[in-house]
Amino acid sequence: MKSIEERLQALEDRAEILDLIASYGPFADSGNGQAIERLWAEGGTYSFDTITLQYEDLAGLVEFDTHKDFMAAGCAHVGTAPSLRIDGDAAVATNHSLVFARRGEPWTAERVSANRWEFVRTAEGWKVSKRENRLLTGSEWARQLFSN
Repeated sequence: MKSIEERLQALEDRAEILDLIASYGPFADSGNGQAIERLWAEGGTYSFDTITLQYEDLAGLVEFDTHKDFMAAGCAHVGTAPSLRIDGDAAVATNHSLVFARRGEPWTAERVSANRWEFVRTAEGWKVSKRENRLLTGSEWARQLFSN
């Protein structure tokens, strides 16, 4: 049986990682690219559509024309509760994400995606080392993120 300290550490790790994932949407919706960048470890990546952003490019994500268009319309980046596995100083989470935009009534889900998040424990705490986001268009490629 694990000690109280080990069990407490596991709960703290889980809470910290879940908070990182939950923080992404509000940072994206507020256009706070610097805060998004701070979620990632140096050397980390974020892949979506046909793009892979390196760590040094993450803050610029909110400057993409598509993102500016979402913000101008009114948007909400919403993530579902993730499935999370922690193994020592590494962790993997999978979840769905939706981007809603207000282009009239009602709001519409403009992106519905599968996500795989990889995390690493750093001296500053848990950070994202890799995120893959794939649109759920019926392709096996997107569904594979949930089975890895």
